[in-house]
Parts: sequence; structure tokens; C-alpha cells
Amino acid sequence: MADDRQNTDLDSRIAAARAAEEARTGGAPVQSKGYGQGSRVLMELIGAPLGGGIIGWALDYWLNTSPWFLLILLTLAIIVAFRNIYRISKERAE
Repeated sequence: MADDRQNTDLDSRIAAARAAEEARTGGAPVQSKGYGQGSRVLMELIGAPLGGGIIGWALDYWLNTSPWFLLILLTLAIIVAFRNIYRISKERAE
């Protein structure tokens, strides 16, 4: 008998806490924008130089101009990646 009363008391307290949290956050789940920004920065740091390097290497292979296209495209990819990271860093994380 005491266990049933404790369970219903606990259930009602949990329901009240959930209702209070839902009222506080407006009912929508809170998503962290900072986590998304960090993922975007990581993808820029990895993806842009990797893509530029692969495309540069392929052009050098096909045109027998080694290592010029690789160096040029890798440099451009790194510059673009850091420019995009700078833009991401200017966004507000909230």
C-alpha cells in the first residue's frame, strides 16, 4: 500500500517537473547550435583540403603537370576553408 502511494507521488512529481520544463522551454526541444557549428568547422577543416588535394592530384595525373595543380588547389582549398570557418565563427551560438 505504501509503495503504491510512493509510486503515484513520484509519478505526479515527474509529471509536474516535465510540465514546468515544457512551459519554460516553450514545448520545443532545445537544440544546441554550438554543437552544429563545431561540426561544420570540423567538416570545413577536413573536407575542403581533402577535396582540393584529390582534385589537384587527379588533374596532375591526367595532365602530367605534377605537382602544380595539387599545390594550387590545395592552397585555394585551405584559404576557402579558413574563410568559411571565419564566417561560421561570426554567427551567434545562443
